[in-house]
Amino acid sequence: MDATHSDIAIVGAGMAGLACATQLAAAGRDVRVFDKGRGPGGRMAARRADVAGETVRFDHGAQYFTAREPAFREAVAAWEAQGVVARWPAAQTSSSDAAWVGVPGMNGPIKAMADTVAQAGREVLWNTRIEAVRREKDRWRLGSGKAVYTADTVLIAIPAEQTRDLLAACAPAYAAIAAEVTSEPCWAVMVAFANALPISRDASRDSAAPISWAARNSSKPERGGGETWVLHASPQRSRELIDTPREEVGPILLADFFDQMQTKPVIPIHIAAHRWLYARPASIKGDPARYDRQAGLGIAGDYLHSPRVEGAWVSGAALATIVLGKAQS
Repeated sequence: MDATHSDIAIVGAGMAGLACATQLAAAGRDVRVFDKGRGPGGRMAARRADVAGETVRFDHGAQYFTAREPAFREAVAAWEAQGVVARWPAAQTSSSDAAWVGVPGMNGPIKAMADTVAQAGREVLWNTRIEAVRREKDRWRLGSGKAVYTADTVLIAIPAEQTRDLLAACAPAYAAIAAEVTSEPCWAVMVAFANALPISRDASRDSAAPISWAARNSSKPERGGGETWVLHASPQRSRELIDTPREEVGPILLADFFDQMQTKPVIPIHIAAHRWLYARPASIKGDPARYDRQAGLGIAGDYLHSPRVEGAWVSGAALATIVLGKAQS
């Protein structure tokens, strides 16, 4: 068999894609995973920055997650035992739902799953954007620049809008499902200060305000790095600034933050902004994963279950179960 061929190709190495890949690899299936990112994370990314001579990690995507379904609770317990997640009391909103974060960054469990896949002798290819997927005789053909990969089965685990575009020509029915989804954008700002800000809370939520979420990133387990914050603009504020240059967005949203906190503005020693176009999808009704066994094609993602880290994991795990024949689609 050609070296670029695999039994199963998974597009997307975020929570959904790797939840699927780890289970398929554990069952002995020949899996190859592709992701356009430089490393593990997706929307659970952690960005490194040099701040005052020290390397600091900012969680600029998902801030924390909860675990409610039994299977996901088991996965989280295993991650805790591995030391790749920890509790973060500042974000806990009820006595029953603990708030969890990855360590040393939010992508901790993503890295652990990618390592598990690699240790099973399977490939996870970073910096590999799959630009086209098409059916060619009895197999799927995936194009990435000049490189071409083939697979008997293709599983798509990327945001709904990207799934729609990738499958529009080769799988219009699944593209139509993804097209039902609308995702809210989010501007994220990563900022560091020379001294602690006079703000007692480590996390603040206000869905009606320009800054819907603000967190003292340095309060999370194993972060360090002095006084660091991550600010998330609300969907409305993000849309207002959607095409504003990132170097302008940071100061604008930082001013919003100080105004909301009723705190005198402080000049930061580091500031950077990142635009998430597909930050929070509206989930659609139906099964948590879809799979056409005859075509050898499936889709997974939080938009098929719930717009949370847990929703992505549940969807990816459900797709693996179906592919392995433990359930019928």
